[in-house]
Amino acid sequence: MKTKIFCDSAELNLIKKFNKKNIVKGFTTNPSLMRKAGAENYKAYSKKILKICKNKPISLEVFADEYKEIKKQALQINTWGKNVYVKIPITNSKGIFMGKIIKELSDQNIKMNITAVYNSTQTKRVLKLINKKAKVIISIFAGRAGDVGKDPIPEFKKSIKMSKRYKNTKILWASVREPYNYLQAKQIGCHIMTAPPEIIEKIEKFGKSYKKLTNETVKGFLDDSRRSKFKL
Repeated sequence: MKTKIFCDSAELNLIKKFNKKNIVKGFTTNPSLMRKAGAENYKAYSKKILKICKNKPISLEVFADEYKEIKKQALQINTWGKNVYVKIPITNSKGIFMGKIIKELSDQNIKMNITAVYNSTQTKRVLKLINKKAKVIISIFAGRAGDVGKDPIPEFKKSIKMSKRYKNTKILWASVREPYNYLQAKQIGCHIMTAPPEIIEKIEKFGKSYKKLTNETVKGFLDDSRRSKFKL
């Protein structure tokens, strides 16, 4: 099975550029990326993204923290485009499981991206709530888990195995740290990997020989030593 690559960005110029790439099959965003991109009006900015990305799936996240407001935002975001996946965090900031809203949105066949997932126990809780018609992406944060010394691979393997009974559900490798993560995602059968633009550009350059890598590395060291006019 081929692992699809999504682009993780809210920068309009980058979305426009990467939307033209065949390697990119969709997009993901979050409130932090929106802020970094300079968005001030969330709805207006999202609509600008959707004008660029009309056909590929794109995840737009709620930013409320309480049930009523999360549901209100989710229902509104869902109306912005047929290619929109409403991004719902697995818990709110207080650690309360968002199972109620996940089930309600699933029952309405609203496409969702369940985000900030870290283990297969959380995946199992989500799978128990969704119907087998609504499209759901479960985003597991590999890089952030690795940052604190946890191996995300076993959690991915268990999650992928459980998801096989739900053809409408895809497991996504999130918080990428290096291009090699794409190969790891492929090896374990992960359905999707989302990566920032600079990582995708490196993936496009896969295939260099060890000899070429050695030559480029040594040349880089030599060029820098000359620029600095080092002498012994």
